Amino acid sequence: MLIHKAYKFRIYPNQEQQILIAKTIGCSRFVFNHFLSEWNKNYKETGKGLNYNACSAELTLLKKEEETLWLKEVDSTALQSSLRNLS
Repeated sequence: MLIHKAYKFRIYPNQEQQILIAKTIGCSRFVFNHFLSEWNKNYKETGKGLNYNACSAELTLLKKEEETLWLKEVDSTALQSSLRNLS
């Protein structure tokens, strides 16, 4: 007989952690929406979407631009995960 167990955890982040969580979610949403619009634009022009590797390379360049330096404040794994979810 197979028995499955589950655990529930509740976290209580302090104020600094709450801000970092909110920034991470906001940056992930921005990256997803930005590359979704790029994907759609490329699909309308060429009939093919972008791949993950092209988006990942462009994300590195996007983080170096003056207007989007705030993307460096959050963990890069979360931003890469947004790209994987998109592709």
